[in-house]
Amino acid sequence: MEQIILILMLFIAINCAFKLSLWKWWQAGIYGLIVATFVMLTYPYAILQSKTQIADYLQNTEALQNMAVIITLESALCFGFCVTYLRGLYGKKNPWWAELLWWYPSLLLFPVAFYFLTECIFTFVGTPFATVASLVAVLTLAVIPALARLVKWLVPEKDLRLEVHFLVSLFVCILGLLTTVNGKTVYAATDEPINWNAATLALSLFVGLFIVGYVWNQIKYPLIQRRNKRKKKNQEHH
Repeated sequence: MEQIILILMLFIAINCAFKLSLWKWWQAGIYGLIVATFVMLTYPYAILQSKTQIADYLQNTEALQNMAVIITLESALCFGFCVTYLRGLYGKKNPWWAELLWWYPSLLLFPVAFYFLTECIFTFVGTPFATVASLVAVLTLAVIPALARLVKWLVPEKDLRLEVHFLVSLFVCILGLLTTVNGKTVYAATDEPINWNAATLALSLFVGLFIVGYVWNQIKYPLIQRRNKRKKKNQEHH
């Protein structure tokens, strides 16, 4: 169960990075500063946690159902942002509330940051809590805008980043529902070692399809531009 929650947190962070890649670098930096400040303000509560308390929370049906609602609502906001942003790319006028969706980064990243802080406190036993919190805050401040820039560099096309943001939001929504509705997965796995062959195959399939989509996107747009130029030339001749 905890491994699935960790995967969910990872994709929440990835989804946030894709959203921030649409912002300017200093805007992503401000958001990183807000998250870093949150880390510093909440570390007195993080040091009161224990591994047993966190494990109990992950098995608490009511708490996980509340988290499922929050995940679903955030995913819905991401879906709404993708639709309105795509309309804007095609020159269509959006309603006034679409601007609010643009400036909504991710609230789910805050509990992810808190969980990461508690894990660091458990790991670096003997280190002053304030020191650990300060290091995590500095790391958060640096990594959040850096990830946004990295995503922008890897995927320079805005529309492709928007597609990935939509797909990851959908994955987060589905995974959140499957893992948190009843405090357990719908199809409970037996106590067996991890099937690395199946995991590698699934990951390879995801990466392969992503590469195929990316390459096709690179080929499709030059062809469309050439076709549009030919149409313009034909219209000018006529």
